[in-house]
Formats: sequence, structure tokens, C-alpha cells
Amino acid sequence: MTQKLYDNTGAPVSVRLSKTRPIGTYTINLAEGSPVGRVDFVDSPKVDGERIVFHTEVDREFGGRGLAGLLVREVLADSIRTSVTIVPVCPLFAGHLKRHGDEFVAGGGKFRPPTPADIALVRRATKPHVSSPR
Repeated sequence: MTQKLYDNTGAPVSVRLSKTRPIGTYTINLAEGSPVGRVDFVDSPKVDGERIVFHTEVDREFGGRGLAGLLVREVLADSIRTSVTIVPVCPLFAGHLKRHGDEFVAGGGKFRPPTPADIALVRRATKPHVSSPR
């Protein structure tokens, strides 16, 4: 997925999806390709078509350009295109859906509140792998 967009300064940016296991990432990139922000997620292993979004960040030097908002909107648009239900653990996503959830659903989107099992899944996925001593 590569989507061409423009930030608040008019500079072109793109959003790309990298689906790796256990953590997938959407990145927002400058025109020359440098990533400057990301949204991390875990696809539910138990429920097909659920994406647990747990982290959003944009490099500080690019703050104020609307990049986090672009990322959120593009992740949500992608979830509509791919029929994925969003589970917002990330406070930025939860806040956006609190304010704009009705619009998102009216456009074909689906979301549900996170459960303790979702949060436990994120913790397991993000826990550093500890190798056994030799």
C-alpha cells in the first residue's frame, strides 16, 4: 500500500504498510522516502480481520505538520478497504474514534473497544525476546 498525500505545509508524503509478524507497521514517509512516523499494530491471531492498533509516533522535528492525523486517517481508510475491524489501544486512535467514530462507521468502517485480552496480546507481542543463558 502506497498512498500519496500532502502534509499541512503542502509537502508530499506517502503512507506504506509493512505486515510483519507479530507487529505490523504503517509508516509515513517524506517525498525522498525517509520514514518520519509510524503506527504499530498486531493482527489478532484468534479473530480474523481484527487489527489491534497500539502505538503512533511522529519524529519531533516534524511535529505540527499534521502527520499523525494523516496516519490515523490512512490506517482507518485502509481498514475500510480491507474490511478490517480496528481495536484502538493507542490513545490517539481511541480519541480520534471517540470524536469521529460515527463518520468512520458511516463510511463502512468497523471498530470495537479493546479488551484485557487485546492488551495482553500487545504486551506479549512487544515484550523483548529474552534468549536463554548459555
